[in-house]
Amino acid sequence: MSRPSQAPALLPRTAPFGDGERASLDAVLGPATPLQRAWLAGFLAGLDAAGGQPAAVPAAPPKAAEPLTVIFASESGNCEALAGSVAKLARKQGFKPKVVDFADLDLATLPKAGKLIAIAATWGEGEPPARAVRAYGELMGEGAPRLDGVEFAVLALGDTSYAEFCAIGKALDARFEALGAKRAAERADLDLDFDKPAAAWIKGALQALAPAQAAADNVVAVDFARTPGEASGEDEEPSREPVVAEVVEHVNLNSSRSDKETIHIALAFEDGAPAYEPGDSLELYPENDPQLVEEILAATGLSGDAGLRDALLAERDITTLSPATIERFAKATGSADAQAFVEGGEVRAWIEGRHLIDLLEKFPAQLTAEHLGVITRPLPPRAYSIASSRKEVGDEVHLAIAAVRYETHGRARTGVASTHVADRIRDGAKLRVRLKPNRHFRLPQDPATDIIMVGPGTGIAPFRAFVQERRATEAPGREVGRSWLFFGDRHFTHDFLYQLEWQEALEEGALTRIDVAFSRDQPEKIYVQDRITQNAGELVAWLDGGAHLYVCGDAKHMAKDVRAAVVRAFETAKGLSAAEAEAHVAGLERTKRYQQDVY
Repeated sequence: MSRPSQAPALLPRTAPFGDGERASLDAVLGPATPLQRAWLAGFLAGLDAAGGQPAAVPAAPPKAAEPLTVIFASESGNCEALAGSVAKLARKQGFKPKVVDFADLDLATLPKAGKLIAIAATWGEGEPPARAVRAYGELMGEGAPRLDGVEFAVLALGDTSYAEFCAIGKALDARFEALGAKRAAERADLDLDFDKPAAAWIKGALQALAPAQAAADNVVAVDFARTPGEASGEDEEPSREPVVAEVVEHVNLNSSRSDKETIHIALAFEDGAPAYEPGDSLELYPENDPQLVEEILAATGLSGDAGLRDALLAERDITTLSPATIERFAKATGSADAQAFVEGGEVRAWIEGRHLIDLLEKFPAQLTAEHLGVITRPLPPRAYSIASSRKEVGDEVHLAIAAVRYETHGRARTGVASTHVADRIRDGAKLRVRLKPNRHFRLPQDPATDIIMVGPGTGIAPFRAFVQERRATEAPGREVGRSWLFFGDRHFTHDFLYQLEWQEALEEGALTRIDVAFSRDQPEKIYVQDRITQNAGELVAWLDGGAHLYVCGDAKHMAKDVRAAVVRAFETAKGLSAAEAEAHVAGLERTKRYQQDVY
């Protein structure tokens, strides 16, 4: 068993103290804040000036920590991780932070918040994350409470490739102000490369929310609710550094006659797989299409720049096109035509289905490597649901990745990460990856609880992990709950992902039931939501018996259609009104018995 790493010693071995004394002083000074160290330095200086005797003054009572509420609306986990970072830094600065998921937010508590930081992601076309829908709707509704006396700051995350960039953060910022709260710091609207600007914003927002005399106050704030050495969930952050994995298996799960291509890859790790759980995702750091890189270099007259070629291949996003991209292009190049295009108001309509190469061809210009650095943003990793359980596959991670290929405006387009894996990765290749935990998509703590899984296409991935985990958990005398899978794709013959594994799981009892929907195998298309409707009575009986329902896959259509089908199932099976059925499903969501992992 490895021993926990220790913080480096502050006092040198030459300090005039014994080993035990140095260790005690390091234990006190190591975690101390700058304010605490400054107070101690002043105290010791005053003590020396008084001949070694402390001044006879009444002891100042410890000051209670300043309460701070941090709320987050997160889909992929980024906002939640940032909320944890806020809490960690806030505690060091004398705050008493409380982190609240929008899914658990009680609006009645906000007027008493005093100090408030909201971190919110925008999902799809200007929508709140799925878990935040209820509280967000209440906050925007007429019954929202007044927030007079509350000071707030909002950090918004988004993606400039979408028209409604950071829409939810912007709406929250305006709503807090409309309800009477006072803005303590200006909102920041951040793109996918948010790490550094978010860290700077957090530091500034905490300074703005701190009491006016905090910096000059020599009385150390104390969080009386925490005991020394108490662990905090916000402090326990997984490593953000990527690791290198080797591809040990690369298989196309679709038949050769399918018009789809879904790649199963198994990754091995030299130092053991990351400590993942079923429901987590793995971020993959891809490379761009080399042919597209050459086209961009040719269009900009930079084909001879080998360093730029490497950067465009692995470091810069060369597919995303947004209004912000075109504005940066116009400014960097001084192109009057591009600037007129921006001012003409047609940019949003034009960029639909286009990439950077289209912009370069529309407005030819002799660019520099620096220009491309300004115009493009860093190439972000892509997250994929993990399709395996460590209890069954050991130190491996399995993924199921659908290759994205399509054509728009007369040009063939491809997904960056998916075709990197499908076309240019084979057994023995190395990939940089990073674990992305998702504690909001977890199997029930009690393995005897029934589960219902809805995962069309590659949405099947986490449920392969779920079934593997439960199969590995089975033991004599230990009850494991029933499991019901809804799977859908285009054709039974060509697109039944992991078909043999599901059949074996059914025979073994690791999977209780499977209902499939292959949309193209009959004249009328059939989807997983249709199967839910057809089995409404049994589905409701499972849920009434305590089952947990999980949905993974497309957020724009499938997840919404599935939820609507579940609501209708309660209407028909229990004779409820639409409002009563909706309230029932919302209750499942609040109690974490209806969980989604959508994209």
